[in-house]
Order: sequence, then C-alpha cells, then structure tokens
Amino acid sequence: MRKEDCFYLGKVVSKYSFKGEVLVKLDTDEPEIYENMESVFVSLGNNLVPFFIDRCRLHKSALLRIDFEEVKDEASADKIIGSELYLPLSMLPKLSGDKFYFHEVIGFTLMDKVHGDIGIIKSVNDSASQDLFEVEKDGKELLIPISDDIITKVDRKNKTIHVTTPEGLVDLYLNS
Repeated sequence: MRKEDCFYLGKVVSKYSFKGEVLVKLDTDEPEIYENMESVFVSLGNNLVPFFIDRCRLHKSALLRIDFEEVKDEASADKIIGSELYLPLSMLPKLSGDKFYFHEVIGFTLMDKVHGDIGIIKSVNDSASQDLFEVEKDGKELLIPISDDIITKVDRKNKTIHVTTPEGLVDLYLNS
C-alpha cells in the first residue's frame, strides 16, 4: 500500500499499559467511527506496514486506545511511538453538502462572488493556524482561508467551490 492511496488517521503518542497497548491521537472530528477497526497501516521508515488489532476503543474522547496483535510488551510499543497511522482512502466516510476532505478538492475551481473564477486549487496548506487553499491564477498564487464564513457552496459535480472572500483579499494578489 502506498501513502498516496491512504489517508492520515493519527499518530501513536504514548504507551498505555505494560502489555503493549498504545494511545493514538486521531486527526478527525468523529473519533467514534474508528472504534472497531480490524487493522491499520503503520508508517515504519519509508514503508506502510499492516498491523492487526485485537482491541480498539476510545480513551478520553480524542484518543484511541489500541491493542495490536503484534505489540504485546513495552519494548514493542516503544518501537512504534511517534509512528503515523494510515487507512486506505476507500475507508473514508463519504461527505456531503459543504463538507469536504482537503485531498478531494485539489483541482477544483474557486469561484468568488465578486471576482468570478479566481483560480484552480493546487493544494491545501494546513500547517498554519488557519487552513488555506493554495490557488493558482495566471501564474500568481493566492492564499484563501478555508472557513465556513467564506465558503458558500461546494459543487462536487462541477468541481467548483463557491466563496465570498473578504473585500480586498483577491485584489491584493491579482493586482500586485
């Protein structure tokens, strides 16, 4: 399995017990949907390695407590601390309405209420405090905040996201 075919689920943050159980910080708004998994891919070096799960349950809301088949002592658990967990893209719950996954909207056109077509979404920058669409228009890069206040409609059929950007934001990029 390749990382490109998977989505990031979370990261092993600590050991839970001397029997090898670990706690995983999930990257999701709905941790409960991952409570009954049978397996995950663990990123070890440059490889995604399948790990099978004996038991998996929520621990204090956003953490998942996992008992892996292959990890039955503290030494084994230590080896996967800090490792990222992945699942195949096919396991992502389908979203509808104005909700979307960042990877899903790459290549969509951003349509502004005032300016019309303001470019194609090339990527999403989620490393800053505010998630941003990285949009390209006529060789220029625009950074548009991802916010419910700005996004007015997600049109999957026509691969378009309709936005109402703050006054002056688009002009700042296109007129410079």
